[in-house]
Amino acid sequence: MWHVYYLELSNGDIYVGSTDDLRRRVASHQQGHVISTSSYLPLILRSYVAVGDEATARSLERYFKSGSGKAFARKRFLATSN
Repeated sequence: MWHVYYLELSNGDIYVGSTDDLRRRVASHQQGHVISTSSYLPLILRSYVAVGDEATARSLERYFKSGSGKAFARKRFLATSN
């Protein structure tokens, strides 16, 4: 099982990544071991999508980093109830 995940960084930005071990990867981010997020701690796991294989996960990650993918994710996965 692979996951595409969304982390909310301390500056309010959203980081999108993919992994085959979600717990390990989020812990790695939280411990500051990932260069691209280490300056923005603490961070929060906001959402994730589980998929069956790496190719699908990487494809979804690329899509969610695009303009339309970001808009879709904000509306469907990252919406907050007010």
